[in-house]
Amino acid sequence: MGIDLTSELLDQLGFQWDVLRPRWQTLTDEELHWEPARAEARTPVTTIAWRLGHIAEVFGERAANHFGAAPFGDATTDRPLTAAGMLELVDRAHEAWVAGVRGLDDAGLAAPCGPAEGPYAEYPMITLVLHINREFLHHGAEVALLMDLYDHREDFIVP
Repeated sequence: MGIDLTSELLDQLGFQWDVLRPRWQTLTDEELHWEPARAEARTPVTTIAWRLGHIAEVFGERAANHFGAAPFGDATTDRPLTAAGMLELVDRAHEAWVAGVRGLDDAGLAAPCGPAEGPYAEYPMITLVLHINREFLHHGAEVALLMDLYDHREDFIVP
């Protein structure tokens, strides 16, 4: 019995997406830009805007570099200042990445990533797909945590 690696990879990402993405639907513009640490903090915590922008970049740049999707990056993509705009950007980049991965067969997953991945150029594409899945889970969970902290910020802010 063969294993459809592409389906397994997309199922892994899809499970994460289906848990995290609906949680973000209530995101407000104020939450998007909320800075959860004081200016004098030693290690400032980045905003939800930064994290969602990074998720969009992770999906969008790789979709452009590996699957011919529209160019994505600082020079070509404006970062929306609203929650609705940022979520739309993440959705669009996610869709482009998933469409590209869906087109990979076992040979495509085994092929080297290529020069777009710099020092990882010789790594197989499956390694990149797994990395992108981890990036989404990592930063997506951080967004959910920051939203929870925002909802309860009055409980832990010291005057």
